[in-house]
Amino acid sequence: MLRLTQEPSRKLSLMPSSRVPPVAIFARVMLVPYALALALIVWLPATAASKVTGIVFRFARYVSEHSTISLATSYTVFEFLANIALFVPLGLLLVAAWPRSNAWVVLLLGYSASATIELVQTLLPSRYPTLSDVIANTIGTAIGCLAVRLFVQRHPAPRTVRASTVEA
Repeated sequence: MLRLTQEPSRKLSLMPSSRVPPVAIFARVMLVPYALALALIVWLPATAASKVTGIVFRFARYVSEHSTISLATSYTVFEFLANIALFVPLGLLLVAAWPRSNAWVVLLLGYSASATIELVQTLLPSRYPTLSDVIANTIGTAIGCLAVRLFVQRHPAPRTVRASTVEA
């Protein structure tokens, strides 16, 4: 956002506004509970996490019972899609929180978060880190980032230019 300010010399100058938009503040605040929920889902022991992630297995079982697709195949597909869905909010929130951020930086943050999760899972006996999770999570971050960018492009915020005083 840009604003006009009047300097002591009575000339108007264009200065960048230092005010953070309310949407950015909201997104920054929402990153905290999202990060906590994500940590619980990916680092809890598998038995506890299955209460949250068991829906993936139920969908996979339903599809395999009502089609010719095997349970192993449908579970793999649904797990991949769930990992994408798990990281879409990260891309959304990062771009909403810092609207001027470079998309590559957002993707790198999503990839780094995912790689960190998988590395920590190597230390957890009931968890199995996989490269496909890192790929799916990064795709999810990209989808979230793209969604916000496309929304902002289609619905740009109105620019306000204010003058404190205007000389006649």
